[in-house]
Amino acid sequence: MLLSNRYNFLFVHIAKTGGTSVRAALEPLRWRDPLYLPQFICSRLSHLTGHRIGSKFPRHARIVAAQEMLPQELFERLFKFAFVRNPWDLQVSSYHHIRRERPHLMEGITDFPTFIRWKLDPERPYQYHIDTSIQLQSDYLIDLHGNLLVDFIGKYEQLEEDFREVCRRIGIPPRKLPHKRKATDRRDYRAYYNEETATLVADHFQADITMFGYTFD
Repeated sequence: MLLSNRYNFLFVHIAKTGGTSVRAALEPLRWRDPLYLPQFICSRLSHLTGHRIGSKFPRHARIVAAQEMLPQELFERLFKFAFVRNPWDLQVSSYHHIRRERPHLMEGITDFPTFIRWKLDPERPYQYHIDTSIQLQSDYLIDLHGNLLVDFIGKYEQLEEDFREVCRRIGIPPRKLPHKRKATDRRDYRAYYNEETATLVADHFQADITMFGYTFD
């Protein structure tokens, strides 16, 4: 999550949706924020104490955390936005990321269909680095009653175009998005699926598919 008091925005960073690039493009704006210094100090103190003092939002916090912790007047006036991604494509990205960054979590898993069956198995013990990307993206954007709290939802599939709209809405000139964590190790996501695994993802992420208008094709 990225908060700017000067530019009056709150970015809800959903994992694997291009958010690292968006964050990198907007981060320098915080240096001009009158509250940047206390934010920085609190962030460092939180890090040094193993985040035991609860003084910062986690990178991938849900918007309801900001709604609960920020003053109501501030929360309501912020321009709140996020980016989302096709759930089938997101799972392919997750597969390659975990294989590359945390291969020890995937011992015995040799292909994508096995990965999906294992990952979406409700009996599998919770593991943070795996389970962040099976949470519904829509859950990051709603309150406890299911009401949508963001003002704008951009899409990974048109990231640059939608980011220009974000810049317009927060009143800054268009900024170039750096290519952070650009993938070079994958095929078109549809090539990874068979009928069974495509259906598993469709069933698990039905709420996201409906809310954001995604289809397998």
